[in-house]
Amino acid sequence: METSAIFEFRGISKRFFGIHALKDVSLVLRPGVVLGLVGENGAGKSTLMNIAGGVIPPDEGTMFLQGQLYRPLDPNEASRAGIGFIHQELNLFTNLSIAENIFLESFPRMRGLPFIDRRTLADTTRQLLASLNMDFSPSTKLEALAPGERQLVEIAKALSYESRIIIFDEPTTSLTAKERERLFSLIQRLRGEGKAIVYISHILGDVRALADEVAVLRDGELVANAPVADLRIDRMITLMIGRDFDNIFPAKTSRPGQKTILKVDALSQTGIARNISIEVHAGEVLGVFGLMGSGRTETARMIFGLDEYETGTITVGDSVLPARDPVAAIRGGMAFVTENRREEGLLMNVSISDNLGLVSLAEFSRRFGGIVDRKRLREAVGRIGAELRIKSGSYERLNAKSLSGGNQQKVVIGKWLMTRPRVLIMDEPTRGIDVGAKFEVYTIMNELASQGTGILFISSEVEELMGICDRIVVFSRGEIIRDFPRHEFSQERIMRSAFRQEDAAVLDA
Repeated sequence: METSAIFEFRGISKRFFGIHALKDVSLVLRPGVVLGLVGENGAGKSTLMNIAGGVIPPDEGTMFLQGQLYRPLDPNEASRAGIGFIHQELNLFTNLSIAENIFLESFPRMRGLPFIDRRTLADTTRQLLASLNMDFSPSTKLEALAPGERQLVEIAKALSYESRIIIFDEPTTSLTAKERERLFSLIQRLRGEGKAIVYISHILGDVRALADEVAVLRDGELVANAPVADLRIDRMITLMIGRDFDNIFPAKTSRPGQKTILKVDALSQTGIARNISIEVHAGEVLGVFGLMGSGRTETARMIFGLDEYETGTITVGDSVLPARDPVAAIRGGMAFVTENRREEGLLMNVSISDNLGLVSLAEFSRRFGGIVDRKRLREAVGRIGAELRIKSGSYERLNAKSLSGGNQQKVVIGKWLMTRPRVLIMDEPTRGIDVGAKFEVYTIMNELASQGTGILFISSEVEELMGICDRIVVFSRGEIIRDFPRHEFSQERIMRSAFRQEDAAVLDA
């Protein structure tokens, strides 16, 4: 083991159903160093960290922690050894308090008694929260906290074990800009305290800003490990996908038609949305931008029939949809990729194949009196899986929970594409997806638009909206503030609209 290393992977390999997830990976973690770990979805990043975290064992290879052979039997043993793992999907319980979440696996006990020492529990929790500049009572229920604050609780949990190595897996996917800055400051502080940090992210600009070194995985193999100064973003992308990558966005292949395929007229709900009117034409990609709390997601949920509204009408083609009836929306040709894939988009313990066929099962059972034609379903699932490059050893035998976050999102998108929708609502569909997979999603959107599908595309990334959309509407405080046609796209003007800071001088400049 290298003398400067705190942890070492040596020749790590892992297979699932005979397919290599990792192949002979050797990597070193050093105290006081942030290692950026990047790669496409399914490249093996999470698998490698799950091996370090005691979630799964390697098939081949060894690990060393501070010079000693390291073979954790489970995540608890890894935590006790000083490995802190901040998962993309937080492992916390919203119905429990902050203190209970932090010490769930290691409650302090009264001396000589099996009872929880509540005073020590509260005092230790306060100290941990103070170290993270969190001004909350230890008894605060987790459900009362914002996503960024919940993530800090997960970090406090890692620090309670005096972790020397802290792994962050896609930590910014659900954070506001302010929460993201707070997290970055904390990572810099932890590095200064001598912690070894692994930072996994598809946001390569963040990796460049935070990391000291970058390791690149492709198809389970380590293809680069170098100082961050030696790896510009374009070089990272080339290493990740194995080829030169010139354009982030595909060339648009369609133009919006004249026919209105979705019409939202004067949609209102007190405190959420006021007088929202939207038209999406056949073959059009209409972007929706707004800051957190602007009402964009809530409006999308009302359009699809998931949430109620007080006034307004929603029309798909020539049919007015009933309020709060998602089944009617689906029958009318509408599809909705929600931003919360784990709770609303997938059945995590069900096979990938069944998840992909979930919405379109009726189509595969008409010929046989309600019995699913498994052969046709498998063929359709195979086609959509190949089209979206969903990386899995077996769609039939593996469940959705076994996939990486990005591949889970592809399954959510694929599920709806199998219905051949007339209107597709997509809420943050590329969050947590690597640059190559994003390009594939954009290409699918282009193809759907060229076939006449109308797309309502919600994103927090202005550059993404400008790259793929025909028009962009801007939400603020439950209202539509501006409607930008493509020839008027400007990142500054769109952002200023979201903040309601536009004025005549700016617009005419």
